[in-house]
Amino acid sequence: MLFTHRTDAGERLAEALRHLRGEDPVVLGLPRGGVPVAFQVARALGAPLDVIVVRKLGVPYHRELGFGAIGEGGVRVISEDIVRSSRVRPEDLAAVEYAEEAELARQARRFRGERPRVALAGRTVIVVDDGIATGATAAAACEVVRAQGAARVVLAVPVAPPDAVTRLRTAADEVVCLSTPHAFRAVGEWYEDFSQTPDEEVVALLARAAAAPGPGPGADVRAAAVEVDAGGLTLAGDLALPKGAGAVVVFAHGSGSSRRSPRNRAVAAELNRARLATLLFDLLTPAEEADRANVFAIEPLAGRLAEATRWLRRRVPLPIGYFGASTGAAAALWAAAEAADGEADGDADAGIGAVVSRGGRPDLAGPRLAAVRAPTLLVVGGRDTTVLDLNREAQRALRCENRLEIVAGATHLFEEPGALDEVAALARDWFARHLVR
Repeated sequence: MLFTHRTDAGERLAEALRHLRGEDPVVLGLPRGGVPVAFQVARALGAPLDVIVVRKLGVPYHRELGFGAIGEGGVRVISEDIVRSSRVRPEDLAAVEYAEEAELARQARRFRGERPRVALAGRTVIVVDDGIATGATAAAACEVVRAQGAARVVLAVPVAPPDAVTRLRTAADEVVCLSTPHAFRAVGEWYEDFSQTPDEEVVALLARAAAAPGPGPGADVRAAAVEVDAGGLTLAGDLALPKGAGAVVVFAHGSGSSRRSPRNRAVAAELNRARLATLLFDLLTPAEEADRANVFAIEPLAGRLAEATRWLRRRVPLPIGYFGASTGAAAALWAAAEAADGEADGDADAGIGAVVSRGGRPDLAGPRLAAVRAPTLLVVGGRDTTVLDLNREAQRALRCENRLEIVAGATHLFEEPGALDEVAALARDWFARHLVR
């Protein structure tokens, strides 16, 4: 498995950690490269993010041989067996520990500033890194986290050699690793972009996570797997209902994607934090996904989306909006046009309150664009030039309130650092403005 960059790795890792969302976890990133990965995990799980600063204590004449580790809060984990076998004078070991304590304090201040550490006592703690080579630092981090009071420790990484994963299962209660290649030489070989993560990026990500409005005790999210009835066809879905939700957004996936799309789930998590409910469901059955032509069958997909919307209205009496990605955006706009026709015929409950398209193909809804009445936001990457031209063409055909937002420097999948965050914020604000009464 090859990762584009740390953001991509974090999104994929978050998907593999979905089962922990109900445990109210804390996510800790190992600096520096582990923090961008952990940021995506924390955002997807709606969990607090912090940095885990540990310093390995190396035997003076053999620094790679660790005789222990230290962490914040005075946590000290020492291997007495290695201390005895090293035959190093106690004062020399104490000197190593003293120097590492100074560096530990410096790094903690640099990354976190004046913010307090997130409390770990009694919590499930997910320790995240961008990859593992030997596993020594990850093992030390797990020991430190446990010593700080964590009830359960989960180590999560995108890639690691198989033998390291085996060893680390003794340090953590659970190890989640997406890829364990046997031909492993270095973590960086499994990333297209493995450029160094600067301190400034770590500081910025931690500050953003701390400032983001989390679900909190008064805005908890009830998530459930559902079976969506789309005109007699049963489709798998995931429904998330924040307490006090003011509206619900239905996601229409495209280009062979599914309800498990990490990008759409990241956007959904942001909407949930803003008290917007979300329904992600598979527009196609597994058998239909095998035929790529089905992805471009816009009218049937729109009909299926409309049927799913009717099913949802019977269960969640809230205003409904659509978020469409790629070809799913065309299906969303087509279904919104059909809903507008229903309103015109006297069905007051048929309407769609707002539509957002991410990297969409609204042009594929060509014959129905003029009938859309829902306020529509088109979001396109600045470097996705072909799709940008198609969105401009589609915008000219729209007769509803609409806006085209261009995310500078982003390509079609918004994989660049910060690009998907901007999409999520734009969608959140558009739905909050047009959908919530």
